[in-house]
Amino acid sequence: MHQDKLISALKDRRDNLRLTQETLAEMSGVNLRTLKQFERGKGNPTLDTLQKLADVVGLELVFQVKKMNPTP
Repeated sequence: MHQDKLISALKDRRDNLRLTQETLAEMSGVNLRTLKQFERGKGNPTLDTLQKLADVVGLELVFQVKKMNPTP
């Protein structure tokens, strides 16, 4: 999933749970300013930060790595 879709899913889940940005930031240990930037499509969250947010809202992050065909 692309980062923008992932952030959108986290925001939608936060909204569905009726959590404020302040509450999610406090519960996840992610800086409020950082969370606000992510939700506006700014910044580049680390996997650790994304995992902290996902844990609080009950989402599971799954990453798929595909082998690329070498070019001749």
